Amino acid sequence: MEKLPSRHLSRRGLIGAIGTLAFAAVVRPGFAADFSISFAELYGKFGVLGLEFSDKVKRLAGKDVSMKGFMAPPLKAEAQFFVLTEVPMSLCPFCSSDTDWPDNIVVVYLLEKQTFVQPRQTIEVRGMLEYDSWTDPDTGFVSLLRIRQAEYSAV
Repeated sequence: MEKLPSRHLSRRGLIGAIGTLAFAAVVRPGFAADFSISFAELYGKFGVLGLEFSDKVKRLAGKDVSMKGFMAPPLKAEAQFFVLTEVPMSLCPFCSSDTDWPDNIVVVYLLEKQTFVQPRQTIEVRGMLEYDSWTDPDTGFVSLLRIRQAEYSAV
């Protein structure tokens, strides 16, 4: 078995690396990488089974992303999740199954409870992107696109 050469950071390199990590933690704790995605970039084509996720969604799955949109009115005030929509909505757009899933919504699961905003306020959500059908065990809601471990702010 061949021994691989070890790599050592110089003292200056180690201090620089620690400084960079500390700066990233102060600027955006828990979100080292940040890729932006829009509603127009969610789907690639319409196939025999319906809309197919874009290559960008597939590439960014599991990564931290940011996305702008509108918060649909939540089902209950104490929920730790909401639906991000492309356009302002007056009703929550959750569907009974993923076959009826609208192509212009994303479910957002928050890191912690936040005060909800008015439906006409543009927000930016940051968190980890997931795709494919998934049923929330607590609520029974089905989603095709999710942003988890998320937080948001008004823009």
